[in-house]
Amino acid sequence: FSDSSLEDHTELHFPSLAGDITQKGYEKKRSKLIGAYLPQPPTANGAAVVRCRLQHSEGAPRRTFRSAHIGVCDVREAAARERVASTAGNRPLFYFRFGVDQALPQERRAPVTPSSASRYHRRRSSGSRDERYRSDVHTEAVQAALAKHKERKMAVPMPSKRRSLVVQTSMDAYTPPDTSSGSEDEGSVQGDSQGTPTSSQGSINMEHWISQAIHGSTTSTTSSSSTQSGGSGAAHRLADVMAQTHIENHSAPPDVTTYTSEHSIQVERPQGSTGSRTAPKYGNAELMETGDGVPVSSRVSAKIQQLVNTLKRPKRPPLREFFVDDFEELLEVQQPDPNQPKPEGAQMLAMRGEQLGVVTNWPPSLEAALQRWGTISPKAPCLTTMDTNGKPLYILTYGKLWTRSMKVAYSILHKLGTKQEPMVRPGDRVALVFPNNDPAAFMAAFYGCLLAEVVPVPIEVPLTRKDAGSQQIGFLLGSCGVTVALTSDACHKGLPKSPTGEIPQFKGWPKLLWFVTESKHLSKPPRDWFPHIKDANNDTAYIEYKTCKDGSVLGVTVTRTALLTHCQALTQACGYTEGGVGRGSSDSGLWPGLASVMNMMHVISIPYSLMKVNPLSWIQKVCQYKAKVACVKSRDMHWALVAHRDQRDINLSSLRMLIVADGANPWSISSCDAFLNVFQSKGLRQEVICPCASSPEALTVAIRRPTDDSNQPPGRGVLSMHGLTYGVIRVDSEEKLSVLTVQDVGLVMPGAIMCSVKPDGVPQLCRTDEIGELCVCAVATGTSYYGLSGMTKNTFEVFPMTSSGAPISEYPFIRTGLLGFVGPGGLVFVVGKMDGLMVVSGRRHNADDIVATALAVEPMKFVYRGRIAVFSVTVLHDERIVIVAEQRPDSTEEDSFQWMSRVLQAIDSIHQVGVYCLALVPANTLPKTPLGGIHLSETKQLFLEGSLHPCNVLMCPHTCVTNLPKPRQKQPEIGPASVMVGNLVSGKRIAQASGRDLGQIEDNDQARKFLFLSEVLQWRAQTTPDHVLYTLLNCRGAIANSLTCVQLHKRAEKIAVMLMERGHLQDGDHVALVYPPGIDLIAAFYGCLYAGCVPITVRPPHPQNIATTLPTVKMIVEVSRSACLMTTQLICKLLRSREAAAAVDVRTWPLILDTDDLPKKRPAQICKPCNPDTLAYLDFSVSTTGMLAGVKMSHAATSAFCRSIKLQCELYPSREVAICLDPYCGLGFVLWCLCSVYSGHQSILIPPSELETNPALWLLAVSQYKVRDTFCSYSVMELCTKGLGSQTESLKARGLDLSRVRTCVVVAEERPRIALTQSFSKLFKDLGLHPRAVSTSFGCRVNLAICLQNQLSWTAARLVTSCELQTHLGIFSLSVCRVRLVERGSPHSLPLMESGKILPGVRIIIANPETKGPLGDSHLGEIWVHSAHNASGYFTIYGDESLQSDHFNSRLSFGDTQTIWARTGYLGFLRRTELTDANGERHDALYVVGALDEAMELRGMRYHPIDIETSVIRAHKSVTECAVFTWTNLLVVVVELDGSEQEALDLVPLVTNVVLEEHYLIVGVVVVVDIGVIPINSRGEKQRMHLRDGFLADQLDPIYVAYNM
Repeated sequence: FSDSSLEDHTELHFPSLAGDITQKGYEKKRSKLIGAYLPQPPTANGAAVVRCRLQHSEGAPRRTFRSAHIGVCDVREAAARERVASTAGNRPLFYFRFGVDQALPQERRAPVTPSSASRYHRRRSSGSRDERYRSDVHTEAVQAALAKHKERKMAVPMPSKRRSLVVQTSMDAYTPPDTSSGSEDEGSVQGDSQGTPTSSQGSINMEHWISQAIHGSTTSTTSSSSTQSGGSGAAHRLADVMAQTHIENHSAPPDVTTYTSEHSIQVERPQGSTGSRTAPKYGNAELMETGDGVPVSSRVSAKIQQLVNTLKRPKRPPLREFFVDDFEELLEVQQPDPNQPKPEGAQMLAMRGEQLGVVTNWPPSLEAALQRWGTISPKAPCLTTMDTNGKPLYILTYGKLWTRSMKVAYSILHKLGTKQEPMVRPGDRVALVFPNNDPAAFMAAFYGCLLAEVVPVPIEVPLTRKDAGSQQIGFLLGSCGVTVALTSDACHKGLPKSPTGEIPQFKGWPKLLWFVTESKHLSKPPRDWFPHIKDANNDTAYIEYKTCKDGSVLGVTVTRTALLTHCQALTQACGYTEGGVGRGSSDSGLWPGLASVMNMMHVISIPYSLMKVNPLSWIQKVCQYKAKVACVKSRDMHWALVAHRDQRDINLSSLRMLIVADGANPWSISSCDAFLNVFQSKGLRQEVICPCASSPEALTVAIRRPTDDSNQPPGRGVLSMHGLTYGVIRVDSEEKLSVLTVQDVGLVMPGAIMCSVKPDGVPQLCRTDEIGELCVCAVATGTSYYGLSGMTKNTFEVFPMTSSGAPISEYPFIRTGLLGFVGPGGLVFVVGKMDGLMVVSGRRHNADDIVATALAVEPMKFVYRGRIAVFSVTVLHDERIVIVAEQRPDSTEEDSFQWMSRVLQAIDSIHQVGVYCLALVPANTLPKTPLGGIHLSETKQLFLEGSLHPCNVLMCPHTCVTNLPKPRQKQPEIGPASVMVGNLVSGKRIAQASGRDLGQIEDNDQARKFLFLSEVLQWRAQTTPDHVLYTLLNCRGAIANSLTCVQLHKRAEKIAVMLMERGHLQDGDHVALVYPPGIDLIAAFYGCLYAGCVPITVRPPHPQNIATTLPTVKMIVEVSRSACLMTTQLICKLLRSREAAAAVDVRTWPLILDTDDLPKKRPAQICKPCNPDTLAYLDFSVSTTGMLAGVKMSHAATSAFCRSIKLQCELYPSREVAICLDPYCGLGFVLWCLCSVYSGHQSILIPPSELETNPALWLLAVSQYKVRDTFCSYSVMELCTKGLGSQTESLKARGLDLSRVRTCVVVAEERPRIALTQSFSKLFKDLGLHPRAVSTSFGCRVNLAICLQNQLSWTAARLVTSCELQTHLGIFSLSVCRVRLVERGSPHSLPLMESGKILPGVRIIIANPETKGPLGDSHLGEIWVHSAHNASGYFTIYGDESLQSDHFNSRLSFGDTQTIWARTGYLGFLRRTELTDANGERHDALYVVGALDEAMELRGMRYHPIDIETSVIRAHKSVTECAVFTWTNLLVVVVELDGSEQEALDLVPLVTNVVLEEHYLIVGVVVVVDIGVIPINSRGEKQRMHLRDGFLADQLDPIYVAYNM
């Protein structure tokens, strides 16, 4: 009995019928009764559907008629009335219908009249709805639920996709998915009348549809019927409204997509429509304000606005109050719902099947039976196989089976290997690899193995080397020690071969010898050889494999006793007799073949391939052979229904059992009902249909017995889906929409005991109204998982316990993997499988039920019915439901998207559960099982790895993630005094630290005598004229240029003359220096100082990218009010070129001086500033938030800065320092231009741009010049790490040696990038780089360098992001926030590195940015700095004084209120370490966390973008870079994709998952872009605000934009 997989679900539901009214009479009566109420024009379905109540006569019992469709409007109230009337207040816990019970309401099954049958057929054949999970009642429910949703129509923004991703496949080139599965056979099986419009479209002509299709509208007419209830006017009005809603439901596309279609189609509304609603048009014309109040004209902002609007709807599950610890932000623990239904029944009793009566002539073993029939009646047919034309292909008699089995047995034992070393001995395992259309060969091989006493392991034929799941099967074969595979000739030829003709080893499989069992390959056994036929014993007979939920494959061992007992139990349960005729479809497994041999039955096998060609073949064979038993799946019944009208002479009266192999699937009931409905007139009796349940572990679990009493209808229950999610059986009461109708699968097998136990936790017996896992105790079950004794003890076997904790039996029960209950009269009901169970927020949902709901959403023309997978993934400590379906190639984006959003609504309404992710993949791309169904665990694996490559994704984390921490409330501020007192009381020191005191340092610093750098240069030119200060290297590492003290001095003099004479500049005028990194820039700077001008260094425009880089140059020149612009000849031409004119107004440039030809004379005098506090230079830089800020550096600050660096880095004239930095702002400029002149050391200058052509340039220079100290930027370090990662060996061979490097400092204005510095250190460790050499500096706008160089030890502090760093901080309202150090690698921890040693003369304090009070040690706050080299203020044209004084002249509100501090705008903390400084003090380490401007406030907590970005980059190998920003409280994540555009949509769920898991945040928008789209500034910092503006203005050209609902 094969484990019925997804495709065996059911297909069709006709309401059930009981009673005896004839068809004609019924029609007459019906038309007479309801004629009066029929509306004259037909409704949308072409058939009016009416539901009315009849009262025959006074006192007669009430009955209800329901026609084939239940109306949507009054189902609730009518059913409620019915229930009240019928049960008269005595509401049973649950009820089952047996016979015509007058007290209970009852559905009538309408016999299918010719008209309704043809109506059903027309609809079916047109392919608008397909067969699986088909239940009209369920469809009605879904339609009604969607209609309710229409009231609050969701405007979900449709994802944007790049054109190249939306490739419309041409239909000619398209091949439909492989139909080997049974599940997907699209349209009608025979493919008839594909083109006819469906009846639901009524009279709309084809041209109309074509024109609509061309216009891209998503209209489709309603396929569900409106209802009119005679009698109440209110119901009439309600029906009107419903009809309207329905039309709107199908016709109006969601507002979201309206901007995409140019022609919207007006749907005529029925009269009496209540107020027409105009859908807003989103287009480029609409102006919207962004969060900052800036109007942005773009569809992106319109979409985000829509998204925000959809999110404003309150979430259904309210966020409950929960406990928030001081330090630990706990996730919300789902509190059980106080109103949830709880089981109330008594504890169930184990149900015992009938006694297994031993019949005297039953054979002692199966081999003995085969021997008996093979010798007594060798001519009796055993098995007939059919070819694809339905002709008998082969008739296997019992004699042939006996002799062939003997041959197989002899050959296995004696013809493999040598005489001394046979390959197979009794008890060994052997694989059986046979296609399912060759049962004869399979039976011979199986019985051959039994006779030879070897253990067969039947498996499916592997189709390719990498079949989904075949690796796991290979693992099973390996663990069973299989070395030989038996197969048929045809199958052997079909296996994949290598060029040499060998069968390759399949992935994960052991090495196998393939042995063909056809007669011509077998040798006849000698006369004296005879198999040893024993009575059945406890040896293993065969191993059946089962695939678990996680994809692993286990072998279930079945002993010979179990095999025989199973056949006996089936024989008794089904009343088999000798010589009967049965029919089995080949995929219902082993047991019909085994039980048939025991009873000498004749089996007619109909292969799946024949069923696909002729779905009626099995019914024809039943008639032809007058078969008594047929074994089918619900799918076969459904197909027969579809095709039956072409047959006249069908007679099914010979059948006494129609076994429904997948009857355990609750959705099979509709196929059974519909089949009975249609074929009752052909002699099929109701009591013949026998659903049964089976599982790999317990074999056949239960089967319905054929009865002779035709008045005894089967049991069924209508269960509330809501109750089922709590594992409770409740008859459906209030909510008519969400019900599950289940049928019984008969009684427990003879000789077995059954009970149901709680699915999780202690295996306690369930109560009578509780759903549990069915467990069986019998001889006829599997005995263990092969080779896995632990799993056998823990999961395969179970000892059920009573509520008192006592086991109910000393024998173990076997878990069947089926969920269900034992109802009244010992009938077994199955509601689902353990494998399909998903526990979401404590409620259980079955994957099959979700699939059924998704498939009931009309219209179904966008996805393949059979190709849908539902599974759950664990995200943020709860299971989340994921649905993956295959999309048809002809469906448009809008269509699919609309269908997806309606599926979400339907599942939300019917199951009250949110879907986390709904993905559509291209046709035929989901991994298949060998039988053609979907390989679930493989699909889930692909989804989690990000290699599913969907073409449409809709994520709804906002609706289904309800266990997020509660948004943090702003706490009332604690006053700074209280904080300080609190710190004192708790013994905490105030967080302050300082570098060495400049006053106490005795150094023989000659340069100290001079106040101005220009004086220092003149002094050096006199005392050491030929000392080389600067050496510039080119890309080959050769010296391009160098400057000695005197050369620099002379060059500066000439430039000063040029400024005065040609530029006519006054003292204090501003001069913009636009130079490439090099010597010219340095000379120009000192030339300005000599002339008394104020220099501003500006990065030159990039010649290849003038349009974006030149405006920045122009802006700096204008903002700094430069009177003159100095540059080289080359750049001079560039600034006036035609390309430049296109980007900026070139006429407004100030005077441009080209310094390539300088005057030959010296200035009359060198300007000396009158006051050290006057301006020396302006430092302009674009911050990470995209702000251009210029700060003023005075002469005093510049000298103090140089002195501080000199002392920190111990720089002397004899030293050499390598600098690979951009020389335009911050510390980079100071090191490049100023420090050498002050300290006298030689600077080796390496322009970072040269590294693009030669990545090893910097390190080779460091090695060649034996440099002790070197400075670089993160971008340089990244370039070296990525570009030289694989070249360390060759560099070593070239003599690269970094062992002399004492400090390698990364210059930055951000939190240290630990991952990068660590990988750099590790990578170049082999080249002698000391791991402690690499360190970082920290500077900002108010103070260009606060920390520089490393303390000799490296320490990594880790913050728990979930509690302090990211959560306890409100933006500017930092509650008392403490930094908690945790062990390395703790979850939610953030590694931080000290930002370098504080420079001499610098004092730091950590203050609360809002109250301006000092904070304690290890508290997070704003870093404030006091030092002689602080900048003296912002240079602004308007002079915004308040900002100026706040940033540069702040005072603490408490404590030391005298000192003037500058606020850095960065969050960080100080921590006193165990290390001691040179002067014996304990060392205070400064940790920088991030800029206040960059921090995002979400859910009342503060997040730093870098943390989220780090998580996202780790999420998938194709994400190269990531940037995040917020927009109207939504988190937007932009990822750069390094891979094919097909991978873009894989990133959406992965990004959403990782941010939820690690940061407890829901991503609002995921934008996938090309590499290089995220803007990065010269310091390697991301420009997130520029990116945000670009996104809102729709300028990113994204590959895909997903809006998470």
